[in-house]
Amino acid sequence: MARVVLEHVSKKFGTVEAVKDANFVIEDKEFCILVGPSGCGKTTTLRMIAGLEEVTEGTIYIGDRVVNDVAPKDRDIAMVFQNYALYPHMTVFDNMAFGLKLRRVPRKEIEQRVQEVAEMLGIQDFLKRKPKELSGGQRQRVALGRAIVRTPQVFLMDEPLSNLDAKLRVQTRAELKRLHNRLQVTTIYVTHDQVEAMTMGDKIVVMNNGILQQIDSPLNLFNKPRNLFVAGFIGSPAMNFINTVLEKKNGGYWLNAGSFEVKIPESFNSLVEPYTNKDVIFGIRPQDIYDATLMKEADAKPEWTIKTTVDVTEPLGSEVNLYLTSGDNVIVATVDPATKARTGLEWKVFFDMDKMHLFDPATGEAII
Repeated sequence: MARVVLEHVSKKFGTVEAVKDANFVIEDKEFCILVGPSGCGKTTTLRMIAGLEEVTEGTIYIGDRVVNDVAPKDRDIAMVFQNYALYPHMTVFDNMAFGLKLRRVPRKEIEQRVQEVAEMLGIQDFLKRKPKELSGGQRQRVALGRAIVRTPQVFLMDEPLSNLDAKLRVQTRAELKRLHNRLQVTTIYVTHDQVEAMTMGDKIVVMNNGILQQIDSPLNLFNKPRNLFVAGFIGSPAMNFINTVLEKKNGGYWLNAGSFEVKIPESFNSLVEPYTNKDVIFGIRPQDIYDATLMKEADAKPEWTIKTTVDVTEPLGSEVNLYLTSGDNVIVATVDPATKARTGLEWKVFFDMDKMHLFDPATGEAII
């Protein structure tokens, strides 16, 4: 087992800087997720850790060893790819045993380790089959098994679930988490799916345009995003962003969106005071907007309640997504399934302003 350290790591392809000054630590036994949109540099970062891409600048440590010039086969890592990368002419057993055979592990030990891991993954009945005889989920288990039997210091996983259907992806990510809890091997996992990142990671590294945006726990990323990109990328449905002007009146601070006004809680006054009479971006998550008609009148503060028009409703069983408009502002709310809101109706919704976010439009950085 080992910690992985990146010190000021950059990667250039010609004049294009794919990764810019990546600087972070993945602790021993940690499950770390690299997440971001396509082209953000997450896979390039993973490939540099694996030794499949050379580092342009900076240093990578696996354990106490600098591995910049160490060949991939000597880094004591195991990689699981998006496309499984199984040998089609080999059986499941031979695919899983291949790396051990290269290391001249004794035959009896190979058989024992492959059998143990196959049982762990529920593929013990498929050991004599070839990949073409397996489903996508079974092939992915074989790819995982091939990595696990080697007992490496670090697992590297490059979008391993993206080829699975939605139901199997949910099931397999739970299995992967259980597997990590059992094996306790440092794992670095790349995905573009923020739901996967939130549900699986101990630590999440959010990347965009080759730059680390925020490194934090899933809950902190959700509740305390550092900037507009993180706030909009993490969470589903995405956070609502509304252009407003911060105004001071009647001893309090208000956000004026043109079609509505909402009051900022007094506890935030000292943070927002420098932005008085300036443009600010008001952020609020759909989960923090409630159907005001379902609330007790005493709880639905008028200064946090606005009128909207319902454009679309999305019933999801346990909740309903409402797509609302207020003037030029489009707002998404995730409300209780008891809502009576219907397309075309005027509807009141309540903003939980204690959970509001505020961003500087010039820098994109969080104010609150």
